[in-house]
Amino acid sequence: MNRTKPITGELLALKNEIEGYAIDAGLDFFPQIFEVCDYDTINILAAQGGFPSRYPHWKFGMDYDQLSKGYTYGLQKIYEMVINTNPCYAYLLQANNWVDQKIVMAHVYGHNDFFKNNAWFSQTNRKMMDVMANHGTKIRRYMERYGYDTVENFVDKVLSLENLLDINELFETSALKRHRVEQTEQQKVENEDDGYLIDDRSAALKSFMRTKARINKRDSTDVRRENEDDFTAEKPLTTRTKDILGYLIQYAPLEEWQADIIGILREEAYYFLPQRMTKIMNEGWASYWHSNIMTTKALESSEIIEFADKHAGVMAMSRQNINPYKVGIELMRDIEYRWNRGMFGKEYNECTDMKEKLRWNKELNQGRAKIFEVRKSHNDISFIDEFLTPDFCERQQLFTYKYNPRTGRFEIDSKDFLAIKQKLLSQLTNFGQPIIEVEDGNYMNRKELLLNHVHYGVDLDVNFANETLRNLYVIWRRPVNLKTKYEDKEVVFHFDGKEFKPQH
Repeated sequence: MNRTKPITGELLALKNEIEGYAIDAGLDFFPQIFEVCDYDTINILAAQGGFPSRYPHWKFGMDYDQLSKGYTYGLQKIYEMVINTNPCYAYLLQANNWVDQKIVMAHVYGHNDFFKNNAWFSQTNRKMMDVMANHGTKIRRYMERYGYDTVENFVDKVLSLENLLDINELFETSALKRHRVEQTEQQKVENEDDGYLIDDRSAALKSFMRTKARINKRDSTDVRRENEDDFTAEKPLTTRTKDILGYLIQYAPLEEWQADIIGILREEAYYFLPQRMTKIMNEGWASYWHSNIMTTKALESSEIIEFADKHAGVMAMSRQNINPYKVGIELMRDIEYRWNRGMFGKEYNECTDMKEKLRWNKELNQGRAKIFEVRKSHNDISFIDEFLTPDFCERQQLFTYKYNPRTGRFEIDSKDFLAIKQKLLSQLTNFGQPIIEVEDGNYMNRKELLLNHVHYGVDLDVNFANETLRNLYVIWRRPVNLKTKYEDKEVVFHFDGKEFKPQH
């Protein structure tokens, strides 16, 4: 897709100016590349997760249609897209006015700094622009070989499981180290052969092949069973893990192309995972810096009102959902204010004189250093858990809301700090989705798959569980089970390829 072009002229000069302000502020970022495009192109990019080349799938078209209609009817507008790569790519909307471009550029440098320095992004692949393009090429090849519908239907099944991830996989493991070595070797092969991919197997496929070789070696010493239904496994596959897709690659009876596709989609899911885990922090950090740079450096006096209007629009809160921009920037400002005045620690927390607490000022001036420290190590859950305070909730008017069917409106349900914090954390924990883990790959010694729902007080949606088990059955090729608590009783949902039913 060649529908974007590099910035030139006044925009390039503005980019250099904003970059200078970002450096002066202490931001540390990857080389920044800005390109401009029209609204249709930026909708395509947004639908594809910010990448110009992806594998073919109907969901990208669906997202594009939704974004296009939102723009056409004035319901939403995308001002920019920024990608976690090195160099960092960002796309500007050509129709943005001058103040918009200033805001967007300053905002992008905040994101760039966050991508480079936050620990949860430390192991992400910074060459994902090329990787995504290679993934698209591979899946197109499989579609040509095995049929478009066959491959797309399999991709549909895998995408229904892509949220079943383990955040611990984001950090360096032996498998990840081997994966990086293999990527380096593969890149050398490509470079030596003028870019032609000789061995284009992904690391996931190679891992699958190693596992398959080990299984074949083991099976060669076994007596073959004529009837698969009579098969009883030698030992249970009891590797407990939340990385469902990784487990399927290792143990499911897959064809090579299926294992490769699962590996591709798993790699992409883990690439996007840190962005989902740090949405409030990332947007808060970028908003903090666009606000700081604009109000102290970049704004002309004639632009102040327009900036204030645009900034206020971005920060508006609703009763239905929290605004990550608003909560993030205000919490960053609150941390800076508290650490500048020494409003933390044992002495401050044990002070019972409210007047003294209001006047509290140790003049430590550690606020800026503290927010840089927070930016480096936290994700949204730890950010909210550690730094949200009753005073902050009161000032920002954060409440829990409940829909009242009698009045047809959302009304305040509670002003209690612990209730507000608990609701925020519950929404952020695994993004409000159920936590599922593999418990046994040889359940009841029948090679059935048993998953366990780690129950935190919220029951599963049975309809979603039904559809998920049906998709999982296609991949596992044997009955699948899901253990959970339903109506305060432990129950195992079972799907055998025909019927979905509970087994108490």
